[in-house]
Amino acid sequence: MGSVQRAIDVLDTLAEARSELGTNEIARRTGVNVSSISRLLSTLATAGLVQHLPATGRYRLGMRILQLAGAARETLDLRGMARSVLTELTATTGETATLSLPGTHDLLTFDFVQSPQSVRSVAHIGRNSVAHATAAGKVFLAWGGRLPEGELSRFTARTVVDRVELAGEVERVRAAGWAQAVGEREEDLNAVAVPVRDTAGTLTAVLGVQGPAARFGPGEMQAALPAMTAHAATLTELT
Repeated sequence: MGSVQRAIDVLDTLAEARSELGTNEIARRTGVNVSSISRLLSTLATAGLVQHLPATGRYRLGMRILQLAGAARETLDLRGMARSVLTELTATTGETATLSLPGTHDLLTFDFVQSPQSVRSVAHIGRNSVAHATAAGKVFLAWGGRLPEGELSRFTARTVVDRVELAGEVERVRAAGWAQAVGEREEDLNAVAVPVRDTAGTLTAVLGVQGPAARFGPGEMQAALPAMTAHAATLTELT
């Protein structure tokens, strides 16, 4: 079981990095010794879960991950159940509605319904949310998610990179039951998000709405919250 957990940690580390990493860096980030990491990487590479790049000696996630993700999406009922919720939410707000699923260290966009307006926010299935700079990410942090180690990346002047300040923001999110990001990941993008939790209170998904800052401002975000909260409750009942 220990080896399985270490292998998962390696995959999580590569996913968080969103770039290629060397053996020593993976060992540092996971806290596992280099020789064990080398053996794990060799096994994962043989299975196609990671890819070794001979030119640099580094590693990245392998194509097998995409195949497994595709198979999982086909067997999960949540996407089908959530599609009508996302459609209704987009119709209500006029903006792009998203459904994200939490992992150990980050959040993945699972499905979305695009805004019908010509100027709109563009979502991508499979895109990772930056935990400290997105509304969905803050919800993730408020209900058990963890930040990566090291310095937090600054994307705009509004990005919160101080961990103490961010901790206060996360506490406010937990108390309020929703989160917002105003130009924190992208200058002209605003978003609001609410948690979808099971009967035990565990975060199972995050429902979000995002749109251009010029049209989807603080007032519009506040106005979207009642519908979002109601739809989140519907998803809780379905799951």
